[in-house]
This record gives sequence, structure tokens and C-alpha cells, in this order.
Amino acid sequence: MATSNDKLQKMELRQNYQNLWHTDLMHTVTQDPPYCCFSCLCGPCVSYLLRERALYNDMSRYVCCAGYMPCSGKCGESKCPEICLATEVFCCFANSVASTRFLLQDEFNIQTTACDNCIIGFMFCLSQLACIFSLVACIVGSDELQEASQILNLLADLVYCTVCACMQTQHKVEMDKRDGKFGPQPMAVPPHQQMSRIDQPYPATVGYPPQQQAYGYPPQGYPPPQGQGYPPPQGQGYPAGGYPPPAYNQGHYPPPTH
Repeated sequence: MATSNDKLQKMELRQNYQNLWHTDLMHTVTQDPPYCCFSCLCGPCVSYLLRERALYNDMSRYVCCAGYMPCSGKCGESKCPEICLATEVFCCFANSVASTRFLLQDEFNIQTTACDNCIIGFMFCLSQLACIFSLVACIVGSDELQEASQILNLLADLVYCTVCACMQTQHKVEMDKRDGKFGPQPMAVPPHQQMSRIDQPYPATVGYPPQQQAYGYPPQGYPPPQGQGYPPPQGQGYPAGGYPPPAYNQGHYPPPTH
């Protein structure tokens, strides 16, 4: 019961996340084309590497499916985490990608944009539609439905492989940002996009340049040194000596009329 409540609380927290992925799914191909191709050709290998990197290369922290599945913590992960992770990425590839995604989102307070949700939702809907067509084609025995189901299955597999490759590239780019591989200039993003942990009230500064000290009160250099500023030193009162000038004769004002 406590585990179910924890999962519900995590789901509610994800709805309030404020940070964004460094790149969305639409731009991952242009952000890192070689890695996107690598993810498409060998997805399980990439999933293994990314999970290991998400755990900061500390496999003693590994839990099956990052603790998001009922089997998590019950598969003997502590004895042979490498073998368990390899089994996860090859036998439960989709869950391994999703678990790494949830792990990064919960750690860095990252929300999924509406565009990303639409892409992922389209992938799931197409897979379900292809499965339904396959079942109907088997029951009815129609050649036309069988051909349509095969086309839908092919299209669903292509979309699935493409979206998973983009998702894994998105995770890799985000961890590059976390590790400061982009340098200080690319990391100068608006504050609401900075990554923060759930238990921190302010965004984390990992990979970000140090912030300048905000203007405070009193400002630096105040009050000014003696002899500068206001009031003037003693002996220099107001009005200044010699004013009005001697040539100015107040007795003849206004001047006489002729």
C-alpha cells in the first residue's frame, strides 16, 4: 500500500515539474545525429550505457527498471547488477528506456512537453491499432485485412524504433548537459530551464556558470570616501565664498530709466 501511495505521489509531482529537456524529440536528430543513428541500430546497447551513466557509473545503485516496476528489487540485482541490467535492456527494452527517462525526470525535475507527449502517444496508439488489426485478420481470415495488418505492423515498428532512438538521444544530451560537456556558454539558459532536484528549493548549479552577486543594499563603494560626495567637507559651505561677485552691485537694480 505504501508503494502504491509513493507511485501516486511521484505521478503528481511530475505534473508540477518546471524544467525542460535540453532538446525535444523533434530536434534530437539535428542535436546529435551520430548518436541517434547508433541508438536506432543498437537500441539495447545504448539503453545499457545510458542507465549506467544515469547511475553515475555506480552499479551498486542499480535496481531493475529503476524501481518503477513490481519486480524491482526482487531479481537479485545487488549480486550481479551488470547481468540483470543486460537482461533488462534485451528482454524488456521498452521498459528500460522508459525507466531511464523517469529516473532523469525525477532527479532533475524535468517535465515532458506536449509535443513529446503527442509523439509518444502516437507511437503507442499505432502499436495498439496494429495489434487489433492482426487479431481481426486472424479471426476473419481476410487477405485484405491480413495485408493491412502487416503494413500497420511494419509502420508501427518503424515509428517505435525511431521514437525510442530519439528518446535515448534526448537522455544522452541531457546527461551531457548535466556533466558540463557543453561548456559554460551553451548552459546559460533561463532559470526555469535549469535542472533541480525535488528536495532542493532552488535549481541546481551543476554545469552552470557561477551567478553574479545580485545588487544589494547598501551598494559597494557606499558611503564614498571622505572628501567625496555629499555633504562637502567643513569650510566649504553653501553658498560658496565670493558669491555674488564684487562687480555685481545690488544697489543699482533695477537700472535707472533714461
